[in-house]
Amino acid sequence: MTKKQKKIKKTKKTRIIISSICSALLLIIAGISCWLIISNNQNSQTENIELQHTGTLTVKSDGIYITDVSEVVEEVMPSIVAITSKTVISSGIFGPSFYGSSRSYTTEGAGSGVIISENDGEILILTNYHVVEDASELSVKFIDDKSYDATVKGISERKDIAVVAIKKESLDGETLKKIKIATTGDSDSLKVGSGVIAIGNALGYGQSVTTGVISALDREVTTDESTQDMIQTDAAINGGNSGGALLNSKGEVIGINSAKYSSNVSGTTASIEGMGFAIPISNVKDIIKDLIDGKNDTELTLGVEGYMTNAGSIKNYKLPEGFYISAMTSDGNAEKSELEIGNIITEIDGNKVTSLETIKKVLNKKKSGDKVAVKVKYPSRNTYKEKEISITLNAK
Repeated sequence: MTKKQKKIKKTKKTRIIISSICSALLLIIAGISCWLIISNNQNSQTENIELQHTGTLTVKSDGIYITDVSEVVEEVMPSIVAITSKTVISSGIFGPSFYGSSRSYTTEGAGSGVIISENDGEILILTNYHVVEDASELSVKFIDDKSYDATVKGISERKDIAVVAIKKESLDGETLKKIKIATTGDSDSLKVGSGVIAIGNALGYGQSVTTGVISALDREVTTDESTQDMIQTDAAINGGNSGGALLNSKGEVIGINSAKYSSNVSGTTASIEGMGFAIPISNVKDIIKDLIDGKNDTELTLGVEGYMTNAGSIKNYKLPEGFYISAMTSDGNAEKSELEIGNIITEIDGNKVTSLETIKKVLNKKKSGDKVAVKVKYPSRNTYKEKEISITLNAK
């Protein structure tokens, strides 16, 4: 083989090697490109799956979410009234004036009410007791913005409710056509989280509407008059809303707006937002019937006097813990029962008596004619024996 032939053969081999390397590089590049395309497609598919999953997620619930309450409000508003009270207050820094007569001035208060019933001659409105307390004059404004004089029909100070009446003969025909009686619901069936609507004469500016949910049930609230279980809601309830309606999503009255907490924070009185309270309608239905009939609901008592045994008497005289009865009211509920002077009340309706307030709380949840179970301990020789007594509660 000549040198020229050897050179040609070597050149061919070199070309073949270079060609193979180029082919290999092309295959590698193609492979990488395919891998990137596949990888991108997979990522894209994964993202699409996640987006589809998130986008199609729905909440399946039987709950009612209140957003537009205009229909309910339109239906119920003719049943809601604004109440203005005037109270005469005697005053003067020095009491009676130097001229021998007492000074006085008139204050005006704003509240709300719900048309709860009617009879042949009257329209009857439910409100809070503190709205009409000590009022010398009452005025009620209806849905047509016409105002009429009203009188108190019956009160329950311990439950903070009252019924006021307006003579039908004093109302004009147009007003009678526009107003309507509210429908009451069942507050015992409420659930925490249920949507509610509050309507009332907030701050005396006229009827306004707020919405929210039931925040808590059977919330114990103490006022100047008494302690009772209430509905807690985050629907805004402000001054003037007292006596207005708390409604469920059907427009049924399930509570009477009654209180709004305030708190002393760092020496400054501040309103706690989102904590409004209403009297459950089912808790006072029987009392409302009595108020409509003109019967006042008076505080129920056992008719006993005495004191709580203290640590000293328990230790030194071996007295049981409880309320020691030292006297009884003549013709009172206790005197008509088996209770005796010297008995120590240790339990009432299953509640251990640790203070007089325990007894008051139990009695406040009763109505006239109810029975209450009282456990007492009584002295027998050198020890104390226990017995349970049933007492019928009747208002005097």
